[in-house]
Amino acid sequence: MVAAFLAVASLLFGATGAAADTSASGSGNSAVEGKTFVIGTDTTFAPFEFRGADGELTGIDMDIVRAVAEDQGFKVEIRSLGFNAALQALTSNQVDGVIAGMSITDERKEVYDFSEPYFESGVQMAVAKSNDDITGYEDLKGKTVTAKTGAEGETYAKSIAKKYGFKVKSLDQSASMYELVKSGNAVAVFDDYPVLAYGIAQNNGLKTVTDKVPGGSYGFAVNKGKNADLLAAFNDGLAKLKADGEYDKILDEYLGDPTAAQPTTFWELLESSLPALLKGLKNTMVVTGISFVVAMIIGLAAGFMKIARNIIVRGISTTFVNVFRGTPLLLWAFMFYFGIPQLTGLPINIWVAAVLTLSLNSGAYVAEIVRGGIQSVDPGQMEASRSLGLGYGKSMQKVVVPQAFKMMTPSLINQLIIMLKDSSLLLAIGFAELLYQGQQIYAANFRVTETLLIVGVIYFVAVMLLTKLANFADRRFNK
Repeated sequence: MVAAFLAVASLLFGATGAAADTSASGSGNSAVEGKTFVIGTDTTFAPFEFRGADGELTGIDMDIVRAVAEDQGFKVEIRSLGFNAALQALTSNQVDGVIAGMSITDERKEVYDFSEPYFESGVQMAVAKSNDDITGYEDLKGKTVTAKTGAEGETYAKSIAKKYGFKVKSLDQSASMYELVKSGNAVAVFDDYPVLAYGIAQNNGLKTVTDKVPGGSYGFAVNKGKNADLLAAFNDGLAKLKADGEYDKILDEYLGDPTAAQPTTFWELLESSLPALLKGLKNTMVVTGISFVVAMIIGLAAGFMKIARNIIVRGISTTFVNVFRGTPLLLWAFMFYFGIPQLTGLPINIWVAAVLTLSLNSGAYVAEIVRGGIQSVDPGQMEASRSLGLGYGKSMQKVVVPQAFKMMTPSLINQLIIMLKDSSLLLAIGFAELLYQGQQIYAANFRVTETLLIVGVIYFVAVMLLTKLANFADRRFNK
């Protein structure tokens, strides 16, 4: 059943995808000219990649890869996934390359091929503005610090943790790390110095207390032994950017005055972020609607199978329900988007992965709702129907199911609301739903609390309206 739905869904959604971000022009490279490459990146790593006020992905990495593509004559389709998810997408061939402030290390060289370095990194430590107790590494004994998973800051922090006697707590986003420090759950943060400097310029509530420690270099990565032409084209384009001064202009744009054009008041933040949040809300509602319809079909089939007389049919349904109710939804999101392509070699559109994740998970719960609803109908109703000459099928259709559906409706409405909120977990695979868009916004301005407050209000209004609509339909059709 899963395989059949996957095949149909791939046909329906397979052609759907983001439009190319840059058009081919410039000097060109015959090996890649006219081709389109899918590039994975982080979601929240300002000033290297973040959402601008217009909602478009921007930053040092984005400008470099687009400029290189234009010079070399190929196109790029950017997928904002998150650092770890981007690497998984590269391993599973969902993307052709990754540019995400990725440090070139010996361990990564065993798995990926890297371009020439495009940025020389370094690490600094910062504490909350109000913290005057921590002035250096010597003050960290017995305390907890935070760093970004897989980043240069985490590597350096762990390398000196034993010497200075502190613990390292790794998180996926810079904004989350800064909030952890401001809340007092960590006393300091280790981060790449341009990212930290950008955040401090945005008034993220921190201050640096150490000098920059020379770190590694950032590079563009492809899978080892693959996309050699793309890697060569990136190196050629990067060399030209540096030679004609365009590279320096890109760095100056983001590192020269990082506070430019940022909203200052709450209402300015609301005004600037609302278009992106409404786009995320639209995606949330659409994926929830599609998934709920599919979940109802799957759930009805599995629910009736659970009360079938045939033990094999019951066993198939019971196995389906147990598997999807007994495993986390997030696991299936990663499995459908990253795991299946890695196992089969066939890429899956992110909408297909999202619908599969939500519909199969919710379908298992709907199946139990259907089974419980049917079995809650008084057996005497079936007996009375059969005594009047109706067969089993007609008795179910005309007598049992209508009564069961009335009892199922409140639970189905609850499942719809749960599905809408569960869709927020899809941000882990880069699906641009509402919470994902909120993360993009506070990654650029570090106003986490205000942005999440706006997102929470939008969720609340959407859930309330959906609940009222569902209750109206219940009263209308279940009189």
